[in-house]
Amino acid sequence: MRPTLENRRARHDYEILETYEAGIALKGTEVKSLREGKVDFTGSFARFQNGELYLENLYIAPYEKGSYMNVDPRRPRKLLLHKHELRRLLGKVEQKGLTLVPLKVYFNERGYAKVLLGLARGKKAYQKKLDDKKEAVRRALEEL
Repeated sequence: MRPTLENRRARHDYEILETYEAGIALKGTEVKSLREGKVDFTGSFARFQNGELYLENLYIAPYEKGSYMNVDPRRPRKLLLHKHELRRLLGKVEQKGLTLVPLKVYFNERGYAKVLLGLARGKKAYQKKLDDKKEAVRRALEEL
């Protein structure tokens, strides 16, 4: 059983336009902590620096048995994508109001850590309320 860690808040706060799967460059103790499911997505996003994509502000708790091998829990982590995907994403992110947010962190069949990124536009408060009402109606109908 591979852990799938989901950023449920992202779908509430953002309208997801497209999704992309990216590899993530991690240190050894970070992988062990990820497998234990110790991740906090609060305030995390992806940003371009020098033509490369980095995942900023994703909190991966220090591994309990890691001692001096542990790294900064909020360090920027490089995301691994093909060059053509990076160019396409850079063009879209430069549009006003679009950002990249992590939706999921999981391990694929080969055991590699992956991040599902969403190209997103922020929702207004009234849009969030409307979506909450629709969800409540849908749940009420399912119960019947």
